[in-house]
Amino acid sequence: MALLSILCYPDARLHKVAKPITAVDERIQTLIDDMLETMYNANGIGLAATQIDVHERLVVIDVSEERNQPLVLINPEITWMGDERVKGDEGCLSVPGIYDGVERATAVKVTALDRQGQSQTIEAEGLLAICIQHEMDHLKGKVFVEYLSPLKQGRIKTKLVKAQKAER
Repeated sequence: MALLSILCYPDARLHKVAKPITAVDERIQTLIDDMLETMYNANGIGLAATQIDVHERLVVIDVSEERNQPLVLINPEITWMGDERVKGDEGCLSVPGIYDGVERATAVKVTALDRQGQSQTIEAEGLLAICIQHEMDHLKGKVFVEYLSPLKQGRIKTKLVKAQKAER
Protein backbone atom coordinates (compact mmCIF):
# COMPACT_ATOMS: atom_id res chain seq x y z
CA MET A 1 0.00 0.00 0.00
CA ALA A 2 1.08 3.56 -0.60
CA LEU A 3 0.18 7.01 0.62
CA LEU A 4 -1.07 9.13 -2.26
CA SER A 5 -0.83 12.90 -2.74
CA ILE A 6 -4.11 14.73 -2.24
CA LEU A 7 -4.80 17.61 -4.62
CA CYS A 8 -5.50 20.94 -2.91
CA TYR A 9 -8.06 23.51 -3.96
CA PRO A 10 -7.91 25.53 -6.23
CA ASP A 11 -6.07 22.89 -8.33
CA ALA A 12 -7.90 22.71 -11.69
CA ARG A 13 -7.66 18.89 -11.71
CA LEU A 14 -10.29 18.85 -8.93
CA HIS A 15 -12.80 20.03 -11.54
CA LYS A 16 -12.36 17.09 -13.93
CA VAL A 17 -15.41 14.84 -14.26
CA ALA A 18 -14.64 11.22 -13.39
CA LYS A 19 -15.22 8.42 -15.91
CA PRO A 20 -16.92 5.11 -15.05
CA ILE A 21 -14.74 2.18 -14.04
CA THR A 22 -15.07 -0.58 -16.63
CA ALA A 23 -13.43 -3.45 -14.71
CA VAL A 24 -12.92 -4.12 -11.01
CA ASP A 25 -9.46 -5.61 -11.44
CA GLU A 26 -6.17 -5.78 -9.53
CA ARG A 27 -5.37 -2.15 -10.39
CA ILE A 28 -8.66 -1.00 -8.83
CA GLN A 29 -8.09 -3.21 -5.75
CA THR A 30 -4.67 -1.60 -5.23
CA LEU A 31 -6.16 1.86 -5.76
CA ILE A 32 -8.85 1.13 -3.14
CA ASP A 33 -6.21 0.01 -0.61
CA ASP A 34 -4.05 3.07 -1.32
CA MET A 35 -7.02 5.43 -1.07
CA LEU A 36 -8.12 3.93 2.26
CA GLU A 37 -4.60 4.21 3.65
CA THR A 38 -4.36 7.81 2.43
CA MET A 39 -7.77 8.73 3.89
CA TYR A 40 -7.02 7.18 7.28
CA ASN A 41 -3.55 8.76 7.38
CA ALA A 42 -5.07 12.20 6.70
CA ASN A 43 -7.79 11.67 9.36
CA GLY A 44 -10.52 11.96 6.74
CA ILE A 45 -13.87 10.19 6.57
CA GLY A 46 -14.11 10.11 2.78
CA LEU A 47 -11.92 10.32 -0.31
CA ALA A 48 -12.85 10.41 -3.98
CA ALA A 49 -10.41 9.24 -6.65
CA THR A 50 -10.60 12.73 -8.21
CA GLN A 51 -8.84 14.09 -5.12
CA ILE A 52 -5.76 11.99 -5.86
CA ASP A 53 -5.76 12.90 -9.56
CA VAL A 54 -7.37 9.64 -10.71
CA HIS A 55 -10.46 10.61 -12.67
CA GLU A 56 -12.49 7.44 -12.24
CA ARG A 57 -15.76 6.95 -10.35
CA LEU A 58 -14.42 5.54 -7.07
CA VAL A 59 -15.11 6.69 -3.52
CA VAL A 60 -13.97 5.31 -0.16
CA ILE A 61 -15.70 6.29 3.09
CA ASP A 62 -15.45 5.34 6.76
CA VAL A 63 -17.56 7.31 9.23
CA SER A 64 -17.17 4.75 12.05
CA GLU A 65 -15.65 5.84 15.37
CA GLU A 66 -13.23 2.89 15.31
CA ARG A 67 -12.18 3.61 11.69
CA ASN A 68 -12.74 -0.05 10.80
CA GLN A 69 -15.84 -0.02 8.57
CA PRO A 70 -14.61 1.05 5.14
CA LEU A 71 -17.24 1.53 2.47
CA VAL A 72 -16.21 1.27 -1.18
CA LEU A 73 -18.41 2.79 -3.87
CA ILE A 74 -17.50 2.07 -7.50
CA ASN A 75 -19.54 3.93 -10.13
CA PRO A 76 -21.95 5.26 -7.48
CA GLU A 77 -25.31 6.78 -8.44
CA ILE A 78 -27.71 8.48 -6.04
CA THR A 79 -31.13 6.99 -6.83
CA TRP A 80 -33.12 8.84 -4.16
CA MET A 81 -32.71 11.86 -1.91
CA GLY A 82 -34.92 12.66 1.05
CA ASP A 83 -36.79 15.95 1.16
CA GLU A 84 -35.40 16.94 4.56
CA ARG A 85 -32.26 19.05 4.35
CA VAL A 86 -29.75 20.16 6.93
CA LYS A 87 -27.01 22.79 6.83
CA GLY A 88 -23.86 21.65 8.56
CA ASP A 89 -20.19 22.54 8.60
CA GLU A 90 -18.21 20.53 6.06
CA GLY A 91 -14.51 20.16 5.62
CA CYS A 92 -12.48 18.47 2.92
CA LEU A 93 -9.04 16.89 2.63
CA SER A 94 -8.57 18.97 -0.55
CA VAL A 95 -9.46 22.19 1.29
CA PRO A 96 -7.33 21.85 4.45
CA GLY A 97 -8.31 23.84 7.51
CA ILE A 98 -11.51 25.25 5.99
CA TYR A 99 -14.97 24.42 7.34
CA ASP A 100 -18.22 26.06 6.28
CA GLY A 101 -21.95 25.43 6.10
CA VAL A 102 -23.36 23.42 3.20
CA GLU A 103 -26.96 22.31 2.85
CA ARG A 104 -27.45 18.61 2.04
CA ALA A 105 -30.20 15.99 2.07
CA THR A 106 -30.30 14.12 5.40
CA ALA A 107 -30.98 10.78 3.69
CA VAL A 108 -29.99 9.21 0.37
CA LYS A 109 -30.12 5.89 -1.41
CA VAL A 110 -27.14 5.02 -3.58
CA THR A 111 -26.37 2.11 -5.88
CA ALA A 112 -22.78 1.19 -6.63
CA LEU A 113 -20.45 -1.72 -7.09
CA ASP A 114 -18.64 -2.91 -3.98
CA ARG A 115 -14.99 -3.85 -3.73
CA GLN A 116 -15.66 -7.22 -5.36
CA GLY A 117 -17.58 -5.65 -8.23
CA GLN A 118 -20.96 -6.78 -6.89
CA SER A 119 -23.94 -4.43 -7.09
CA GLN A 120 -25.05 -2.93 -3.77
CA THR A 121 -27.72 -0.50 -2.64
CA ILE A 122 -27.07 1.58 0.45
CA GLU A 123 -29.67 3.57 2.34
CA ALA A 124 -27.79 6.22 4.30
CA GLU A 125 -28.76 8.96 6.67
CA GLY A 126 -27.00 11.53 8.81
CA LEU A 127 -23.24 11.83 8.48
CA LEU A 128 -22.93 8.94 6.02
CA ALA A 129 -25.55 10.49 3.69
CA ILE A 130 -23.78 13.85 3.80
CA CYS A 131 -20.38 12.23 3.20
CA ILE A 132 -21.71 10.29 0.20
CA GLN A 133 -23.09 13.49 -1.34
CA HIS A 134 -19.83 15.36 -0.67
CA GLU A 135 -17.64 12.66 -2.23
CA MET A 136 -19.94 12.20 -5.22
CA ASP A 137 -19.67 15.95 -5.87
CA HIS A 138 -15.92 15.37 -6.33
CA LEU A 139 -16.68 12.81 -9.05
CA LYS A 140 -18.63 15.55 -10.85
CA GLY A 141 -15.69 17.95 -10.52
CA LYS A 142 -17.28 19.98 -7.73
CA VAL A 143 -15.64 21.05 -4.45
CA PHE A 144 -17.80 21.98 -1.44
CA VAL A 145 -16.60 25.60 -1.41
CA GLU A 146 -18.51 26.08 -4.68
CA TYR A 147 -21.71 26.05 -2.59
CA LEU A 148 -20.47 29.17 -0.77
CA SER A 149 -20.78 32.80 -1.82
CA PRO A 150 -18.31 34.13 -4.42
CA LEU A 151 -16.78 36.32 -1.69
CA LYS A 152 -16.11 33.32 0.58
CA GLN A 153 -14.78 31.29 -2.37
CA GLY A 154 -12.33 34.07 -3.19
CA ARG A 155 -11.12 34.35 0.40
CA ILE A 156 -10.62 30.59 0.68
CA LYS A 157 -8.77 30.45 -2.65
CA THR A 158 -6.47 33.33 -1.60
CA LYS A 159 -5.78 31.74 1.80
CA LEU A 160 -4.96 28.30 0.34
CA VAL A 161 -2.78 29.69 -2.49
CA LYS A 162 -0.76 31.67 0.10
CA ALA A 163 -0.40 28.55 2.28
CA GLN A 164 0.74 26.46 -0.71
CA LYS A 165 3.34 29.09 -1.67
CA ALA A 166 4.60 29.20 1.92
CA GLU A 167 5.10 25.40 1.88
CA ARG A 168 7.29 25.52 -1.22
